[in-house]
Amino acid sequence: MVTVKSVDHPSLAEKAGIAAGDILISVNDNEIRDVLDYRYYITERSLSLLVHRGPELLTFKIKKGEYDDLGLNFETYLMDKKHTCRNKCIFCFIDQNPHGMRDTIYFKDDDSRLSFLLGNYITLTNLADADIDRIIKMRLTPINISVHTTNPVLRCQMMNNRFAGDVLRYLDRLDKNGIAINAQIVLCKGVNDGKELDRTLSDLSAFENIGSVAVVPSGLTKHREGLYPLAPFTKEDAETVLDQVNAFGDKMLSEKGRRLVFPSDEFYLKAEREIPDEDYYEDYPQLENGVGMIASMKGEFEAELEFLSEDYDTEKEIHCSIATGYAAYGFIKELVDILKQHCPNLNCNVYPIENRFFGENITVAGLVCGCDLIEQLQDKPLGDFLALPSVMLRDEQDRFLDDTTLEELSNRLNIPVRLSLSTGEDFIRTIFDND
Repeated sequence: MVTVKSVDHPSLAEKAGIAAGDILISVNDNEIRDVLDYRYYITERSLSLLVHRGPELLTFKIKKGEYDDLGLNFETYLMDKKHTCRNKCIFCFIDQNPHGMRDTIYFKDDDSRLSFLLGNYITLTNLADADIDRIIKMRLTPINISVHTTNPVLRCQMMNNRFAGDVLRYLDRLDKNGIAINAQIVLCKGVNDGKELDRTLSDLSAFENIGSVAVVPSGLTKHREGLYPLAPFTKEDAETVLDQVNAFGDKMLSEKGRRLVFPSDEFYLKAEREIPDEDYYEDYPQLENGVGMIASMKGEFEAELEFLSEDYDTEKEIHCSIATGYAAYGFIKELVDILKQHCPNLNCNVYPIENRFFGENITVAGLVCGCDLIEQLQDKPLGDFLALPSVMLRDEQDRFLDDTTLEELSNRLNIPVRLSLSTGEDFIRTIFDND
């Protein structure tokens, strides 16, 4: 049962007579518990909604098109609370945050509904057999799963959850019922790498409906007091991981016609190896997981260059600056240098920002905080505006992880700030201020 917060005007629900405050019990005799139930059952063209209004039970009939929305709004996007994580993984980034940040920073979600709706990764430890039945019934595919290892004993140890190994059986059920699986392996040095990684990749590749596997390094901040002793990957370690993962990918390409497993861009940057071209990443199945983002952005950038003189004023005098993390600095500098060849009046400084808030081991742009930007840019020539990748800001795009607001950053540096999406086209548009 879920409470209706408001009803759109005009809408099918309003026309039927449903009102704010009504409690939705069922649709076509199917109980409504959350957004998945609601979205699944309202696709029918003929609906019977059972509603609790005060002491009365009311039934509303609605005829609609398959994809028509009813116009009902609820307290939350999920129609109930997020499911919190039951694990205490040895590599959990949330546990590595400093004290004194806003409460939402410390919330660990492990919600299967967000896997389907937003692409989040789940561990399966929050699910029961009934949840798997619902996923199969509703054909909720693909599902994104943080596997980490297929060794049940090791998975329990890594996740500090005695059920973490047992729920691996759900992978088999999902696979046999045609649910596609995108798997994530957060690699921890000396824990689930080496032979354990070989085992995990081999086990996952045996599933008929495995869509892709991403291998990403554990992110280690300087705030790890009292936590499991993990060491960062060195350049040599990253080279070893790349050789191992790509050897397995080559084998899959030969046997199955697709690579299946991909190392994240971070491993290439750490190993100081050239990022593969776009063909390597096939259809970019794990782009949001940091796999192929550089290749994708480079391809988009090169495509946009073909229209540079047509769509942009390449003679325009531009004085600006760009800030990014150390990991992407070389790549961003390369793009700017290419632009300068086409635009003689472009004066753009690129600044790598050391992550002093989380520690020097954190080099990705998405974890750069406002305090580090202010401290390291305040005496630098910034030009007429500062461009930042939008991934530095939380989803609302109004503040950084350390709670520094975009307005505060702009005021402290006395410069307008522009945000750029992680696409090659938007990168160029941001510099030229083209909407």
